[in-house]
Amino acid sequence: MNRETTNGVQFTLGLERHVALEQEIEARVAERAKAEAWAWRFRLITIETFMMASLIVVAGLCLGKPIAEILRAAILVAAACFASGMLLLGLSAGAGLSWRALAKRWRRWRS
Repeated sequence: MNRETTNGVQFTLGLERHVALEQEIEARVAERAKAEAWAWRFRLITIETFMMASLIVVAGLCLGKPIAEILRAAILVAAACFASGMLLLGLSAGAGLSWRALAKRWRRWRS
């Protein structure tokens, strides 16, 4: 059943000429995905910061602590959480750039 079923009337698919277009589309999609990934990571850090601060506020209210002490603790925890998240985000971006540069040098050295 592996016989050819084409005839002269059918259109042929010219897929070879679309390779450059496909590569351009893939490059643009990859760049957009990288930008959106960074934005989503930043949103997650922000949400985590607010969740930690609200957890401290709720715990402080349940324990009956003074409001000033609760707010101070919540602000300190939120600041530490946000700073550590941003540090991790920056370090992961730096590691990605470093890895890409090392891979580029390696390919250049190998060729």
